[in-house]
Amino acid sequence: MKKGFYTIIAAQFISSLADNSLLIAAIALLSVIRSAAWVTPMLQMFFTISYVLLAPFVGAFADAMQKRHVMFISNALKASGCLMMIAGVHPMIAYGVVGFGAAAYSPAKYGILTELLPAEKLVKANAWLESATVLSTIVGTMVGGALISTFADRWVAHAHVPLIRSSADLAMFATMLTYAIAAAINVFIPDTGARYENRLREPTKLVGDFYHCFNVLWADKLAQIALWVTTLMWGGAVTLQLLVLKWANVNLGLSLSKAAVMQGVTGLGIAVGAAGAAALIPLRQSLRVLPVGILSGAVAIAMAFYNKDLFPAGSGLRLGSYVLPFYILLAYPLMILLGTLAGFFIVPMNAILQHRGATLLSAGHSIAVQNFNQNLAVLLMLGAYALLLIAKMPAQWIIVVFGTFITFMMWLAKRRSAMNARTVDMRAMVEE
Repeated sequence: MKKGFYTIIAAQFISSLADNSLLIAAIALLSVIRSAAWVTPMLQMFFTISYVLLAPFVGAFADAMQKRHVMFISNALKASGCLMMIAGVHPMIAYGVVGFGAAAYSPAKYGILTELLPAEKLVKANAWLESATVLSTIVGTMVGGALISTFADRWVAHAHVPLIRSSADLAMFATMLTYAIAAAINVFIPDTGARYENRLREPTKLVGDFYHCFNVLWADKLAQIALWVTTLMWGGAVTLQLLVLKWANVNLGLSLSKAAVMQGVTGLGIAVGAAGAAALIPLRQSLRVLPVGILSGAVAIAMAFYNKDLFPAGSGLRLGSYVLPFYILLAYPLMILLGTLAGFFIVPMNAILQHRGATLLSAGHSIAVQNFNQNLAVLLMLGAYALLLIAKMPAQWIIVVFGTFITFMMWLAKRRSAMNARTVDMRAMVEE
């Protein structure tokens, strides 16, 4: 890997760690102000709306200056959103500011890989990036969970720190500092030398160009499959992130702090799957992982029916005077399996989309189209989740609904890929 690649990975790790800690802290803040259950998916929707509304412009923004500078500005915006929440601004509004920064960060984060590395190293680079993201997911969710624990509440009650009124405020303050560290690391990423025309002065033309780029990717026989499944998987993953917290509370009786650990364990599986994809799946064979997407939806459905009532009361593994219940102990392998399937699937699909997008368009524009599609799916799925919560559908059946939808849509994508392969040489398109 070229000089500077590992600095990018370090910056992504720290920034993503803060992203995951932030989600737990923001949900805890909603609990402090006694928000209704349906407000939690609304929190993520406010975060995601920036990706959709700014999609025609963030690609040009990422291409208009050095991407390390874009990443610095983005992390500074995220830190500002944390400060707003500490100052008492409603979490939904402040989370929207964080989303604004995240929307600008994403094209720069992925686009810089295509500028720095040749096409044949993109799967391995994506595996590194996803593994760092997943490791940060594990650490971030666990740190977020620890910072909102009863121990943290007791510490806050005795410390009397200005503006830190609860453990949720403490978690938010720590997250703000983490974003600041990520911004500092961005400064040390080297200039890749890539330069693009600054098109931010023509916003109306950008909308037209974005529409053109959107059509180019969806019309391409290879890019449309990768775009289809990554859009679906991303929307499902963000929704499932919240559903796991709900599922762990309802089916396993865990608090938010402990449920965050369960969510983090899923990230361990994603790291394993990403590493497996990097070792076993070359770019030209990436479409072979499509059946894994179908399987991941089926495993999500199975997860819905896993609960503590399947085990005798009091059964567990004795660790001295503490008993670790079997229903919690055996839930970890299920979460790891789900994460492994997702990681093994998403890394090759992302690599295809990045390579094909950079071939047909510029890196920044293709990733902006990808983000638009993925986050539009997030908005739609989170909206559906909020409506199901308002309708008081049990968490178990919400998971079944989403798992069934993902499984069916992945099956359709596999069929479409087979149809495309009969008209064009898909492998040759990967190698272009």
